[in-house]
Amino acid sequence: MPTLFGASERDDESSMAAKKRPVTGGIDTHGKTHHAAVVDQTGRVLGDQQFPATPAGYRALLAWLRSFGRVAKVGVEGTGTYGAGLARYLTGERVDLVEVDRPDRRTRRSKGKSDPIDAIAAARAALSGQAAGTPKTRTGPVEAIRALRVARRGAVKARTAALNQLHGLITSAPETVRTGLAGLPRSAMVTACVDLTVDETVMTDPVHATRAALHAIATRIQALDAEIALADRRLRPAVAKTAPRLSALFGVGPEVAGQLLATAGDNPDRLRSEAALAHLCGAAPIPASSGRTDRHRLNRGGDRAANNALYTIALTRMRYDPRTRNYVQRRTKQGLAKIEIMRCLKRYIVREVHAALMADFAALNTA
Repeated sequence: MPTLFGASERDDESSMAAKKRPVTGGIDTHGKTHHAAVVDQTGRVLGDQQFPATPAGYRALLAWLRSFGRVAKVGVEGTGTYGAGLARYLTGERVDLVEVDRPDRRTRRSKGKSDPIDAIAAARAALSGQAAGTPKTRTGPVEAIRALRVARRGAVKARTAALNQLHGLITSAPETVRTGLAGLPRSAMVTACVDLTVDETVMTDPVHATRAALHAIATRIQALDAEIALADRRLRPAVAKTAPRLSALFGVGPEVAGQLLATAGDNPDRLRSEAALAHLCGAAPIPASSGRTDRHRLNRGGDRAANNALYTIALTRMRYDPRTRNYVQRRTKQGLAKIEIMRCLKRYIVREVHAALMADFAALNTA
């Protein structure tokens, strides 16, 4: 009996020690399920399991991770898509969360592809420090702006496609239809197509069928124009209220400011410096030297939409800002190509954007 009691004590002590040991989780996210894995501090796999992508599933997943020990951190794939809800839950539970990139093709070819493999890889990437990015919180005004911009961007793309269809159809239309429409300004062309009369009884005739198609496309364009205008009325005050200093920068309009806010997220303090923001925006200079040539080139990585926002600011300043125009002239005389001057301008603009973002969010947090 004493021997059995001593064994029981040792088992309890072992169990308590196991619950205190630090462990690291990794999660491969999907639309309906999430696959989790947990490793110890040496990278040894302690277990893996699948959970439903529901609030109850999130709670069960975290309880399962904690059953192996003290959760030091969790690496999650797709915190901005399938893993957004899980990331919000874990952040609310004060779990140290890191964003994990999906394995590249070379790694997947050598190690294979499955949910457990991806979850274990995420856990080991978080443990080793290879994955160290802090996810966006997605719980503040910037997330609201991002959602509004998704709808606006979709409407703009649809309008562009409809306009292309309209122009193409007019170009190939029968002469009796094309004569009155070709060469008109865009707004007048759309209005004229909307006003076309359609005879539903002769849809086998090319003339009447073309008029019907033009009327339908033009009506769609007007509806999309109204949708974009409504989105702009919603976005402008939201962006101006959230980031007044950013919006006040030369060349920064509501669309550009909204994109830069969406890139930074509701917690821009995760960007440790302006250099981190430059890398995120694909505006950090990359060495491209060889032999006696000492130069840098543009970074093709990062958030390309944010890089496009910086490009818009740079173009506006090159055209209208005297200080920027003088800079371009000076650097051109020094022998720099336009693409290299643009790289330099983007990097300088990032410095201003970072300072404005930090000031805006400091004001938001103290309001």
